[in-house]
Amino acid sequence: MYNVLGIDGGGTKTVCLLMNSQKQILGRGEVGASNYQSIGANAALISIESAIKAAIEQTGKIPGKIEVKAICLGLAGAGRSKDIEVIQAIVRGLQQSPNLPIEWISPNNIIICHDALTALVGGIANDVGIVVAAGTGTIVFGRNEQGQTKRVGGWGYILGDEGGAYYIAVAGMKAAMRAYDGRELSTSLVEDFKNKLGLESIEELIEVVYRRGWGVREIASLAPVVDNAAVNGDEVAKRIIDEGVRELVKATKVVVTELVGDDFEIVTVGSVWKGKSNIREKFIASINAEFGNLRVILPRYEPAYGACLLALKQL
Repeated sequence: MYNVLGIDGGGTKTVCLLMNSQKQILGRGEVGASNYQSIGANAALISIESAIKAAIEQTGKIPGKIEVKAICLGLAGAGRSKDIEVIQAIVRGLQQSPNLPIEWISPNNIIICHDALTALVGGIANDVGIVVAAGTGTIVFGRNEQGQTKRVGGWGYILGDEGGAYYIAVAGMKAAMRAYDGRELSTSLVEDFKNKLGLESIEELIEVVYRRGWGVREIASLAPVVDNAAVNGDEVAKRIIDEGVRELVKATKVVVTELVGDDFEIVTVGSVWKGKSNIREKFIASINAEFGNLRVILPRYEPAYGACLLALKQL
């Protein structure tokens, strides 16, 4: 029996699972961000190392080294050659680390892939299907039985990410400002944003957005304001949510059509799907109306589990 490591690393958290060849989870570690593009390569190495160490500590097998035969890292942006080179250097740092009680019995068994693939494999427990990820940003990724893949989106908050939390939050804030100006229909979003942020006037939103140094994730965290307004019947908020759903459906339809099939499972992952305004239900209804045999499911396992499965498949 042998062991593998599966890593799911992003801009918010890093999860590591230690799995044996019988697909049993021996340990799980979770720490902070490991997206090297935002925190730097050295900090990313430290985060991944900490996640691995935490997973190993759960096994209770220290002292003694744990034999690891393969490692898979699912990381945002890992499809680009320059990113892969940096991540390979991070893995070499892990393999040389004196802080990890690991014996790398097959040091060349390294898989580096986009986090959309690990989300797909973890969510469906198979590498055939489609994942529709809608968190801070969005991406739709699919793979068919022939190994063909198709990706739509994932271009970041400026160039894309339609239907994601950042998109919804910004659309909501813009609508509030237009309503305040008299350019938009009246909307409860004006008062909702004021209450959420403790503002005396919606004009103070300028200070929040432009002068507090807020980044993408801080702004994306305001998406629930729009979601709650839609639940409470605000027409402007409902329109924003519906437009986000249409964008996600449009992206999914492109992937389904490209992969030539209508019997895929589609797994939905990310915080947007947890909204209260029936976002997921509306998405499912639209997909079912277009493709009769597609099944939209909730994730069976987390992305780090998918990374472990990909590591096992390598062997």
